[in-house]
Amino acid sequence: MTYFNWPVIETTVFAEMPVALRRPVPTEWSRANKGGAPVDCFLEGPCWDAHGNLWLVDIPHGRILRVSSQGDWDVVSEYDGEPNGLALRHDGTLLIADYKNGLLSLDPATGAVTPFLTRRNSERFKGPNDLIVARNGDVYFTDQGQTGLHDPTGRVYRLRTDGRLDCLLANGPSPNGLVLTPDESALFVAMTRDNAVWRLPLLADGSTSKVGRFAQFYGTSGPDGMAMDAAGHLFVAHASLGAVFVVSPHGEPLARIASCRGRTTTNVALTPDGHSLVITESATGTILRARWTPPPHD
Repeated sequence: MTYFNWPVIETTVFAEMPVALRRPVPTEWSRANKGGAPVDCFLEGPCWDAHGNLWLVDIPHGRILRVSSQGDWDVVSEYDGEPNGLALRHDGTLLIADYKNGLLSLDPATGAVTPFLTRRNSERFKGPNDLIVARNGDVYFTDQGQTGLHDPTGRVYRLRTDGRLDCLLANGPSPNGLVLTPDESALFVAMTRDNAVWRLPLLADGSTSKVGRFAQFYGTSGPDGMAMDAAGHLFVAHASLGAVFVVSPHGEPLARIASCRGRTTTNVALTPDGHSLVITESATGTILRARWTPPPHD
């Protein structure tokens, strides 16, 4: 099966940022990433909490947003930063991967944002992009910055619960979204500028070895945010193709979830019941939804 004949799964609009919350003004982020054009919002980092609320970031305006199960939007926090990724910790707080400030902690009840991990050995990060929390509380995150094939120095880190920080990879061409396998024996990382997803086996001593390219894509951007279901199916949001690609645990193409809005599909998350997906279409400020039924045999 080629990239061009993957079976298609259609999407619908789940929610759209209200006009009252949009800010069509230039920002430092839009000047660096969009040629200075006004960007009224750029949604990323979908994350569910235990109450059925969907949390999102608005990168250029430094906002953390919450969408209730009834579809109501709230700005929970606004601060001087560029939040990109979100992850729920076991204590109910949220961790933010912030491009400008490192890792931050958000109290959902008050909206207070505080530093969590801002430097490594006194050195600032290149620009964190995304993060996930393992079952034991360890935090895996990508340090993307402006890396790419011209400068493959992006990093993948693990922050252990005892405070130790392990650099698992230091040669990534734009490490972006990441997911752990259901048994947490391997880590998948979207390498945007390689237009690929890499697989990092996690060894018993905490290191990684035999890192390989698990899936290859194409286009002007590349894989961005990702999700994985309990059976190991990988969902890869591609930031320029207007689609989320579904890949089997063996790396075989299964389906293409097509955006019904724009082409800037930046991230994806499974709903709490595991039967649907939500997708951020960042150019239009829209959250898309698609039903997901695993195939009977992979």
